[in-house]
Amino acid sequence: MEYDYIVFGGGMAGASVAYELSADARVCLIEREASVGYHATGRSAALFAPSYGGREVRGLTRASHDFFMAPPEGFTHAPLLTRRSAMYIARENQGGALDVMVAEIRRSGGVIDRLTMADALQAVPLLRADYVAGAAIDHDAHDIDVDALHQGFLRGARARGAQIMTGAGDPTVSRRDAVWRVDLATGPVSAPVAINAAGAWGDRVATAFGAQPIGLTPLRRTAVLVDPPFGVDIMGWPAVIDVDETFYFKPDAGKLLISPADETLVEPCDVQPEELDIAIGVDRVQAALRLDVERVNHSWAGLRTFAPDRAPVIGFDPEIDGLFWSVGQGGYGIQTAPAWARTAAALAQGRPLPADIAAEGLDPAHVSPSRFRAEQPSLQRLAQ
Repeated sequence: MEYDYIVFGGGMAGASVAYELSADARVCLIEREASVGYHATGRSAALFAPSYGGREVRGLTRASHDFFMAPPEGFTHAPLLTRRSAMYIARENQGGALDVMVAEIRRSGGVIDRLTMADALQAVPLLRADYVAGAAIDHDAHDIDVDALHQGFLRGARARGAQIMTGAGDPTVSRRDAVWRVDLATGPVSAPVAINAAGAWGDRVATAFGAQPIGLTPLRRTAVLVDPPFGVDIMGWPAVIDVDETFYFKPDAGKLLISPADETLVEPCDVQPEELDIAIGVDRVQAALRLDVERVNHSWAGLRTFAPDRAPVIGFDPEIDGLFWSVGQGGYGIQTAPAWARTAAALAQGRPLPADIAAEGLDPAHVSPSRFRAEQPSLQRLAQ
């Protein structure tokens, strides 16, 4: 079968760009696993927080707001967002970090308010008053229905004619006469442009196309669910994030979701939580919160994959004709997905950035893979 674009990766990155491209192009999405979204997307307890992340991430998040609030007709039958403000807290020795973070967010166009200690304790009454010395809040933060968003993109892509093929493993790739050919068990597919949206496997996919890896680093992130204190209603609490991001917690389906915000370098894999990380997360939260954790109800881990400079990678490979990168979401891929996909689709089709994304200050040069040189540090060197 002949297509205009072949998208590699069925997680949020691949599903969303397939959705955008299939509006006026022939698209085939190939997923190596038996089901789409098995790794990072399927394990994300995502937060939409315009104040969260670096400059490009904040811009893409703000540009995604309107889509989340009013998705296209038929995209989903459930709201994509549920209001959940995000509160950043600081100990006495973190006051400078909180000042810098607030200033940077405001300078980038974000909105964040400083809180008095009384306000912080009113928002989360179980915070330890002797632990928290400063706080700031993003009132525009929301919980994201990750599955509804992902399925909306997949359903919409199919409705627009995109083909979605799962269980592909590691297919054979070749290029002839400016066309990529991918040999699958069901037969070959071809297209002039391949979209590398393979997340933690992005460098491996690029190598299969003859491109140099850019040094993507998959980092394990752990999360657990625990019971809140008996008789305490936590559902109105904001998400609470340590200003240095050494832990965070938030309500989740009647439980309290806790993470040590760990970033452990791993090979791309079906990642599992480590007992030590679970214990560290619980200990850090108990230091800030009057909470006695007697048992963990559920634990899991996911992969957050960063480029070397921790900024998005969106654009054509500078050396391999017809290979387009859409990787390096770094844990922000859910909240940026609508604008990220529109950015990738526009650049892949040789069009200018959508006006609202350009207005957020996103510069294609800042996210292009061309910013990386040929020699990149290996996974082993980065771990040292």
